[in-house]
Amino acid sequence: MQRKAYVPGVAALLVALLAGCTGSSSGDGTTNDANPGDAGTASAAAQPGKYRTLPEACGVVGQSTLDTLLPGIQQIADEDQRTKAYQGEATLTYDTDRKVGCRWKVEATDATEYLSVDFERVVSYDNTVSDDSEAQQLFLQAEVKADLPVAATSSAASDVEESGTASPSATPSPTGSGSASASTSASPSASSSATPSDLQPRVLDDLGDEAFLDDTLSSSGSTAQQRKVTVAFRTSNVIVTIEYEEQPTSIGVTPDSKEMQDNARKLASQLAGSLSG
Repeated sequence: MQRKAYVPGVAALLVALLAGCTGSSSGDGTTNDANPGDAGTASAAAQPGKYRTLPEACGVVGQSTLDTLLPGIQQIADEDQRTKAYQGEATLTYDTDRKVGCRWKVEATDATEYLSVDFERVVSYDNTVSDDSEAQQLFLQAEVKADLPVAATSSAASDVEESGTASPSATPSPTGSGSASASTSASPSASSSATPSDLQPRVLDDLGDEAFLDDTLSSSGSTAQQRKVTVAFRTSNVIVTIEYEEQPTSIGVTPDSKEMQDNARKLASQLAGSLSG
């Protein structure tokens, strides 16, 4: 039985009809090809962050800086132990492109001193949210959690606190003179009335895109006062957090707030300069 001949003209007509149907299905203008301008707008709203890498946390703090922040480190007689103390201990992390940190601890004759630095590179997994915006939201959460005095918070953090969308009770209320739980045992020199307003926990306007400083004085089951100064800042999509603590060994000795704050802020400025895109 002879096969029927295939007519080329009919084939061309079928191809044209099929192409027309395909084109009409995207005629609502919702595809990227139909509206390249829309696709460009979406991309612009979700730009990648400035920073693609993080520094080596234990190597970013110089020896002279450690000598200033942790003076007890020079009191370590054993050379090997002193060298190890300078090196610090890296924070356990499973993705060094996203988060790195380092810790130092020095037990001197007059105090135990602590320092930690943490870097977090924020990456948004939402195509409509930029890395910077995601980092800004995470930093806002950290500021709210710090529970700074209302007058010292940024306007965005104040709005969050007033709306009640974040619970400030996650951490004790930190002030430069110590938490409420420690106020009854604090010495008169640590009272809130003796703390200058410029040393109170506050937002910093000279560091990164946004920053804040927290200062907490508390007792650890004894009359010895332990001070912890935290400086956190955001630069584009990287959040840096410094925690600087001192626990005197002598009863009645209170770590100096201004000195610790100045040291922590100087280190923060150095770390901001260590970031590279």
